[in-house]
Amino acid sequence: MAVVMQVGARQIQDRELYPLLAQYQFLPRLAREIIVDQAIVDIGCSAEEQDRALAFFCQQNQIANEESLQGFLAQSGMTLEQLKAYVVRDLKLEQFKRKTWEDQIEGHFLASKDKLDRVVYSLIRTREPGIAQELYFRIQEGEEDFAQLARQYSEGGEAETGGLIGPVELNVPHPQIVQILKTTPAGQLAPPAQIGEWWVVLRLEKYLASQLDDAMRARLRNDLFQRWLLNQLQKEVKLFPPPEAETPAPIADSSDLILLESPWDAP
Repeated sequence: MAVVMQVGARQIQDRELYPLLAQYQFLPRLAREIIVDQAIVDIGCSAEEQDRALAFFCQQNQIANEESLQGFLAQSGMTLEQLKAYVVRDLKLEQFKRKTWEDQIEGHFLASKDKLDRVVYSLIRTREPGIAQELYFRIQEGEEDFAQLARQYSEGGEAETGGLIGPVELNVPHPQIVQILKTTPAGQLAPPAQIGEWWVVLRLEKYLASQLDDAMRARLRNDLFQRWLLNQLQKEVKLFPPPEAETPAPIADSSDLILLESPWDAP
């Protein structure tokens, strides 16, 4: 059995790799990357594009000469050819997204527009309906400023910003708040409404309609790609633990590890 990695004083043998990948939930991520590689295998990049990508990567990683390049390769466990393939991967993936979903962007945008539009609004929330009603009338009559009353009476984190929230997309606030904002003209105060345990006073400050610009196109392409990738993972991936797999000791104490994302989330 061969030693393939050393972490501190511990040597990792080849037979331990699969159990370790499974233990730390890297197998689903590996499956994602393999699916992506299969999707972009026929997409080419010119020699000039490859050189630019490699030069940019070296600049970003402070690889200034051949010695530092060889050191990076040794530390990463990669060959130069593997590094070149890695740095052009994003270019190929972007071409794949455009080729596959570009003609679906406008329809996807129209179907999603209600959630992509953004709002800026002011909010006061309290558990006391009487207070909400009183504050509504005081603001409506111009007796006091919304922001001042929000800082004094609102019981959520919005108190720190004078009740001001946003810009946020319409899929972020509570659905009842979204409904109120959609039916209230900008600058107009909405009557107090009960939402769960809270009574809220709302004012729409600004409605920002989403635009199908280049940034939005890139976002929608990626959204369609992520949906496709999740479907491919669910449909095509099946894990087969080796029959003699050992359960390895952890490399670090589990209390030191923070799982930042679900292992089946797209990268």
